[in-house]
Amino acid sequence: MSTPQLVVHRDKELMAQAAAARLITKIVDAQASRGHASVVLTGGRNGNGLLAALAAEPARDAVDWGRLDLWWGDERFLPEGDPERNVTQAREALLDAVPLDPKRVHAMPASDGPHGTDVEAAAEGYAEELARAAGPENHGTVPTFDVLMLGVGPDTHVASLFPELPAVRETERTVVGVRGAPKPPPTRVTLTLPAIRAAREVWLLAAGEDKARAAAIALSGAGEIQAPAAGARGRARTLWLLDTAAASQLPRSLYPPASP
Repeated sequence: MSTPQLVVHRDKELMAQAAAARLITKIVDAQASRGHASVVLTGGRNGNGLLAALAAEPARDAVDWGRLDLWWGDERFLPEGDPERNVTQAREALLDAVPLDPKRVHAMPASDGPHGTDVEAAAEGYAEELARAAGPENHGTVPTFDVLMLGVGPDTHVASLFPELPAVRETERTVVGVRGAPKPPPTRVTLTLPAIRAAREVWLLAAGEDKARAAAIALSGAGEIQAPAAGARGRARTLWLLDTAAASQLPRSLYPPASP
């Protein structure tokens, strides 16, 4: 697994714009080299802020949206179209404005979907969808995502992997159901750390003073059970994208000497 690298931006707006530009470049490079690209989206204010910035970026037209696979790191287990679902918010921020191939948009199941209210069956269904998309070159049951994005919660959670809860301890399954999450809604579907670590690059997004302590804990040697963000690493690169407020409690030894 890769060692975390940090980029600190002046504010959350600049962070979102720079991350959107960085993501466009990664997608275009992957499509140029392999003909397609795959990205795992995240929800929350920073994930949605990035998507909104991408929607406003003229360079978005450089992406061949029909050759892009979109996945999600986690989802609130609510009915289809619920405004709290990550996929609903992503469609509003960006997806409805670009010519995606609907077959390549891999939303996590809703609570009124084919699995009904059985969150474990929904998680297993998504794991099967990931496995079908994995090729022999992926060495496992998850595609090698080009970029997997994660928001970092104030408690250091990423996706719906919360400190000390069973999901963050999972070492075999790639997707699990979550019950009793400390942040509403309590029932969710999430990728596990083994699935997250299948990505070439993992980007962790944190902006705002409420994320400063979490970033400092996760980047200062905490264990992944106590601080799930510490266990989110990419195969080739792990990139923390922060604003100055979120970076304010980092030890100076970790702070990058020259960030935009």
